[in-house]
Amino acid sequence: MIHDNLALESKIEELDATKQSNTDDADQRDSRKNNCRENKIHSIIIGKSEITVWYRSPYSEEFQNCIRVYICEFCLKCMNASIILQRHMFKCSSKHPPGNEIYRKGNVSFFEVDGNQHKEYCQNLCLLAKLFLDYKTLFFDVEPFLFYVMTENDSYGMHIIGYFSKEKFSPNNYNVSCILTLPQYQRTGYGRMLIEFSYLLSKTENKIGSPEKPLSDLGIISYRSYWKYIIMEYISTFTGKEILLKDKNTCFLDISQHTGVNATDLVSTLQLMGLLKYWKGIHLILVNEEMKNKFAAEIKRKRKLLEDKIIDPKYLKWKPVGHTA
Repeated sequence: MIHDNLALESKIEELDATKQSNTDDADQRDSRKNNCRENKIHSIIIGKSEITVWYRSPYSEEFQNCIRVYICEFCLKCMNASIILQRHMFKCSSKHPPGNEIYRKGNVSFFEVDGNQHKEYCQNLCLLAKLFLDYKTLFFDVEPFLFYVMTENDSYGMHIIGYFSKEKFSPNNYNVSCILTLPQYQRTGYGRMLIEFSYLLSKTENKIGSPEKPLSDLGIISYRSYWKYIIMEYISTFTGKEILLKDKNTCFLDISQHTGVNATDLVSTLQLMGLLKYWKGIHLILVNEEMKNKFAAEIKRKRKLLEDKIIDPKYLKWKPVGHTA
């Protein structure tokens, strides 16, 4: 019991240190954003969308003086003229990402793409992502990573919505290294699907995961929303009156194993929700019927709102690396 409480205190201290680090990084973020505004690439054409870019990306020199560039939505190759894109699309045999399709429900799929086996595609994906991510640093050394690409499917092909990457072997149990929903698909529930899918993979591996830090501003908002959702879901089905966070039966380890979310992320979210209490040397969450009913109603509302944008584990066709069953 003492060990559990000390572990919780450690998580809270770690969270406080993270808050200070985020404050210290603010000026650096502003500086990078100002530099990126000098980029001559103003927009990209991908699929049916023209998107204004947010940051610079290290495309080859032939593209650096282009105001607009054209990207094949299937192989992600970059071109500097619309006529070149038209010729490319006529010849391009790709209608979906490379790798293995590991999930399909309705018109949404996920592909697992190995950076070692599909190096050019993954490099193109990273260059595209850098246009919308401030902290993106991985461009060319993609071999140690797996990329999970989400697509929206129709009769013409499987169109990229977004992706996340993760290290094949992460000593810190990061389940996401980088995550992006393309701007034309943001605020539609797809970002949440990417996050939920990353935790589904973690739970399938019997691991507790966390995204690599720092997160982008939009990433923080998306993750906070998801963590709040799974905490409300957990509490709404909890049968007791209080969750004692140092009790061996209902400690953070149990919540983490149930949700796949690590303790530091749970602590920070519980604090923001005002649910984490400290009484007589014990950290706990007080649970009453009013709270449970309120959370249950919110979960029901969100599920109805999201409808087909909730990941269903039964559609996952995937085994962890090294699985022999």
